[in-house]
Amino acid sequence: MSHAHDSALYAQWVELLGWLQTEAQSRGLGFEKVADFPDYIYRMERPYDLPTTVMSVSLSDQGQPLLVAGVSSRHVDLKGVSLRLMGGSKHWHLHAGEGALLEGRRPFTRERLAALLDGALRGVRQSA
Repeated sequence: MSHAHDSALYAQWVELLGWLQTEAQSRGLGFEKVADFPDYIYRMERPYDLPTTVMSVSLSDQGQPLLVAGVSSRHVDLKGVSLRLMGGSKHWHLHAGEGALLEGRRPFTRERLAALLDGALRGVRQSA
């Protein structure tokens, strides 16, 4: 994988983080950082050149985890972003594309994220 591809992935991850935070706020969900990149934690005063230190986040509904999103570390060969719904088998693997994360061949949009969150919330609140 090229360095340019990696740069695109991490820039698109930052955009997704913003969407996640905004969508969480609009739905009254909790938004929390789960983990920083390991190489950020152990960089020992060296400059950090990624656009964020955040490697994974979670969204929660009334204190219960709903969705976890994470991006691959820099040392991984086939990098991507994963979205996982808690309590089920639903998950999505996204990869860097030209200007946007891709879900397979189609762009993963903010509207798609909103639809996933709406469906997850409907499922959680119906089973409660």
